[in-house]
Amino acid sequence: MRIHLTSAFVDDQEKALRFYTEVLGFVKKHDVPLGEDRWLTVVSAEEPDGTQLLLEPSRHPVVAAYKTGLAADGIPAVSFAVDNVHAEFDRLRGLGVQFTQEPLEMGQVTTAVLDDTCGNLIQIVHSK
Repeated sequence: MRIHLTSAFVDDQEKALRFYTEVLGFVKKHDVPLGEDRWLTVVSAEEPDGTQLLLEPSRHPVVAAYKTGLAADGIPAVSFAVDNVHAEFDRLRGLGVQFTQEPLEMGQVTTAVLDDTCGNLIQIVHSK
């Protein structure tokens, strides 16, 4: 068994697509119209057949409380692996990305947390 698809609830699919592709560097995998919304997924440019991230509309009534609660407590909705958190932090900050946690080393793991502009906190992580 392996993970095929996971999702992040986003306030605006088009805005999310721009952020996740143009800023974070993912590539669009699927973009299928579904009425007012789309089945919109992105994947790592390094693993085009890997796990997909569904940029899912935040329309369901429960989602607002879920996202607000996570953000208020500083809990990331998603975590992405990077080769070097410090280098990625510098690259993203240079693009104007806002961080809620600067790089933090915790033993063998380094993390940072950013705001995806679509209502989520995103953690980036690398292990030594």
